[in-house]
Amino acid sequence: MSDREPPRRRVPGPAKPPRPRGAVRRQPGPGARPARRPGGARPPAPPALRLGSSRPRLRLVGLALALVLIAFVVRLLQVQAVDASTYTAKAEQNRYVVHTLTAERGRITDRNGVALAVSEDAYDITADPTLFSAKQLKIDDGPERAAALLAPILGQDQAALVRKLRPANKESRYAELASRRTPQVWKQIKDLKAALAQKAGTDPRTVNVLAGVFADPSSQRVYPNGDLAAGILGWVNADGTGGGGIERKLDKQLSGKDGKVRYAQSGGRQVPTAGSTETPAVPGSDVELTLDRDIQWAAQDAITEQVEKSRADRGYVIVQDTRTGRVLAMANSPGFDPNDLAKADGDAMGNAALQDAYEPGSTAKVMSMAAVLEQNAATPLTHVVVPNRLHRGDRLFQDDVDHATWYLTLNGVLAKSSNIGTILATGQLGRTQAEANEVLYSYLRKFGIGSYTGLGFPGETRGILAPPGKWSTSQQYTIPFGQGFSINAMQAASVYSTIANGGVRVEPTLVRGTKGPDGRFDPAPKPKRTRVISEKTARTLARMLESVVDDEQGTGIRARIPGYRVAGKTGTANRVDPATGRYHGYTSSFAGFAPADKPRVTVYCAIQNATSGSYFGGQICGPVYKQVMEFALKTLQVPPTGARAANLPVTYRP
Repeated sequence: MSDREPPRRRVPGPAKPPRPRGAVRRQPGPGARPARRPGGARPPAPPALRLGSSRPRLRLVGLALALVLIAFVVRLLQVQAVDASTYTAKAEQNRYVVHTLTAERGRITDRNGVALAVSEDAYDITADPTLFSAKQLKIDDGPERAAALLAPILGQDQAALVRKLRPANKESRYAELASRRTPQVWKQIKDLKAALAQKAGTDPRTVNVLAGVFADPSSQRVYPNGDLAAGILGWVNADGTGGGGIERKLDKQLSGKDGKVRYAQSGGRQVPTAGSTETPAVPGSDVELTLDRDIQWAAQDAITEQVEKSRADRGYVIVQDTRTGRVLAMANSPGFDPNDLAKADGDAMGNAALQDAYEPGSTAKVMSMAAVLEQNAATPLTHVVVPNRLHRGDRLFQDDVDHATWYLTLNGVLAKSSNIGTILATGQLGRTQAEANEVLYSYLRKFGIGSYTGLGFPGETRGILAPPGKWSTSQQYTIPFGQGFSINAMQAASVYSTIANGGVRVEPTLVRGTKGPDGRFDPAPKPKRTRVISEKTARTLARMLESVVDDEQGTGIRARIPGYRVAGKTGTANRVDPATGRYHGYTSSFAGFAPADKPRVTVYCAIQNATSGSYFGGQICGPVYKQVMEFALKTLQVPPTGARAANLPVTYRP
């Protein structure tokens, strides 16, 4: 069978009546009623679809649109009015960058304006970590590639650089890769950065992984004379603060006040048209010390040579102007180079001349003699019978050499440095030993023993001097000849400067003044002056100290200087080993001033634990004293007085 549907048959309706021949069909005119259809009545119209009112729906749509519009308006008001400052700050935080402008650190110079510490141009190498992201560079290992290029140039660990370039805080815009690098280092990075940028412009496969590396101008501390006066100058830490010495003590004056600059950036580059604000940095003040570079060099050279020759633990030399108290040199050996702290020995990075506390030995006898003379207990010509041994308290005392009974003057006791003679002389300071102890203690304190020197130096020790009520039985007799209490080298030098200055102690000073950014010089406050002994006693002591050097029986003949009258005193003391707290080795020293009859310069030398050759102060410190004193007198153009030495008698015939 065929799938085609059979044709439908049309069913004929009722036949229309024929129209008469010749009849004309009438056309309805205007307003005429329509003709009825043949065949019956008009069929009824289907019922009309009645729609609901549209007004509720329009109201609903309008309400929804109004609510949306209100939400937008409220949010707009919040952004533009209520929280405008907050969003502005967030936008500026992402757009604007603030960098610190490091203030130039002030110079440190000697008394003649010779530079001892200066600041030179340097750069802090920085980066914007967001510019190393995979989204920015289109690679995943941008930080690793950049670190591989930068590590050998900056001398930094590659892994550490990667951590800085890929921080935990993904929004961080600043990382310091290295501080205070030389202009040559920044130029090397800049050239490499430019080369990568040029290659990236021609080769799409090349990525400039250093595009986010920048440099902030900074400064680097430089010490032109290397290790010269390093113990005094100190050093500057990586963060730019003073780490020791004058750099630390006067850090506030030297460092100045940092400034800052704020500018807009885009893609790691400054937007010139966006404007910027800058608060200029205020440079630090220059500090002028009392040191003389040439005298400092002579002192440091002399003590370094002797410490090495004696294979000693350390040594120090101090040179002081007797009239003003100004320190012309303060040398330590061994020292360190503040330009290269990585190679410095931590034990040598301080200022041992102020930080070491040790028993002075016979150089302290001058204070005992000052007390005896000032109290009129004896004169330089007083006879003192010095036996081979002296029993006092629980000890049997002897001198450094075995001898028969000596018949010495008080001057001879000092010249031959007799411990027994000093005990006998100071015993005359009171009716009882306890009273004598009180008198001696008062003079030691007047000379500055047990007190800070006045320099205010970081780490300075004031030494140890117990009150007389706490002196042990042996201390009552050892303290007069310099054992049983401790001092530092500056205190020892100050004692001799006090005698040289006519009995008036002038607090030592290291700083002459400061010069601010405006160029105005501000002198340091005048040092405190205190009379310790009378001028007569001071002159008498000076003549007695000449016998130590000039008399053939004196212990300081190796400190003689041709043409000059020299006053001095040797010292050799049992030394307390700071590592064990027990006596081990010796402290060798020499102190004095010149010219003896018109003093200008004091020199003090001490060497700790000499293990090669002699350990006597006159033998190893006497030559150092002579070498440094000769140089200082010539540098300061101090002529000999031409007067004859006093030549006080050392012995007498019984």
